[in-house]
Amino acid sequence: MIEYSDRALLPEGFHDTLAPAAEYEAKVRERLLSRFAAFGYDRVAPPLVEFEESLLSGSGQTQARRMFRVMDPTTQRMMGVRTDITIQVARIASTRLADVPRPLRLCYAGEVLRVKGGQLRTEREFGQAGIELIGSASLEADVEVLLLASEALKAAGVPSVSIDLTVPNLAPLLARELGLEDEVADTLRAALNNKDIGRLEAVEGEAGKLFRGLLSAAGPAEDALKALKQMELTAGARAIVAELEALVSRLAEVAPGQIFTIDPGEFRGFEYKTGVAFTLFADNVRGELGRGGRYEIARPDGRPETATGFTVYIDSLLRALPQPDPVNKVYVPHGVAADTIARLHGAGWRTVQALEPGNDREQDARTLGCSHILNGDAVVPLD
Repeated sequence: MIEYSDRALLPEGFHDTLAPAAEYEAKVRERLLSRFAAFGYDRVAPPLVEFEESLLSGSGQTQARRMFRVMDPTTQRMMGVRTDITIQVARIASTRLADVPRPLRLCYAGEVLRVKGGQLRTEREFGQAGIELIGSASLEADVEVLLLASEALKAAGVPSVSIDLTVPNLAPLLARELGLEDEVADTLRAALNNKDIGRLEAVEGEAGKLFRGLLSAAGPAEDALKALKQMELTAGARAIVAELEALVSRLAEVAPGQIFTIDPGEFRGFEYKTGVAFTLFADNVRGELGRGGRYEIARPDGRPETATGFTVYIDSLLRALPQPDPVNKVYVPHGVAADTIARLHGAGWRTVQALEPGNDREQDARTLGCSHILNGDAVVPLD
C-alpha cells in the first residue's frame, strides 16, 4: 500500500491540476494547435530532456541559469531539462529538417521546466504552445506570424488581443552609431527598458536626448511611429524605424481592427532577436500571454537562417479565459446493457455506471457528481 502524508506537499512552483481544469487546459491547447494546423504548420514533439550543449547552443545561452541539469547514467554526459521549446524546434529545423524546402512551418505544444519562477509567473513548470516560420526574411513572414498569434488566441477564447511591437536591436545600434562606451550604452539601455526617466534625464548631450525620445515614443503604433520619425536618429536607426513602419502599414491593411502598440526601448527577454519582436496581451489580465519575433538559427554549414515565431504561455492564457462550463454526466444504473451506454456516448453524453446495485439511485448519482440519470430509456436531469 502506498502511503502519503496528509498534505502531500509538492515543491514550490509545482502543482496538481485537477478536474475540470485539466481537461479544459487540454482543450485550450487543442484549439491553438488546430489553428496552427489550419495555416499549414506541422506539429513536432521534441523530448523533455536533451544533452546540455544542444539546449544551450545559439539563443539557448540566455536560458543557462534557468535550466535543471542531470547526469545521463548511460553516456556520463550532462543533460538539461528544456526551459523553452523554441530552442528545440530550431535544432530540429537546422538538423533533421535541414533539407526540407523552405519556408518551413512548424508548431508545438508541451511542458517546460525552470529552476526558478518569475514575479508574474511563480510556476516553475508550465505549458507552451507556438509556431516557428523558418527560412523566410520577408515582410509577409512577420505579418503571417503576428496575425496567426492574434487569431489563435481569439480561437482559444480571448476576446480582445493587444500586440506590443518592439525593435530590440534599435537601442544597441543607436548606441554604437553614437560611439558610446559599452558601460554607458548598457546604463542607457537598462534605464530605457525599466522606464527610468530619472536616470535618462541625468544623461547630457545627444545620447540623453535620443534615448529620452525613445522612451517617450512608446504608445499606439501610429503615434509612436510619428514620434520616432521626428527624431534625429542615426542612419542605421532610421533604417530600422523604416522597416517597422512598413510592417505596421501592412498590418493595418490586412488587420485593420487589430490593436498594435510600439515600445521601442523594450529588450529584456528579446536579447537574441534580430528583427521586430512582440508581446501578446489581453484586456484585464496581468502579465503577458506570450512573446515572439524574428531571430536567426545556424544551419549545419554555419550559414544563418532567418526564422520568426511566437510562444503562448498556457498558464497565462488560462487566466484570460472564462471559467469552464460544468461537465454534464449521466448516472447509469448497474446492469444497463452495453449497447445502451454506447447509444448515450453516440449522443454526446458522458456516463458514470454504478458498479453494484444501489437502493437510492438519485443519491448515488449526486454523490458521483452526475447532473442527469438514466431512467429507463430517457436521460432525466436531477433536481
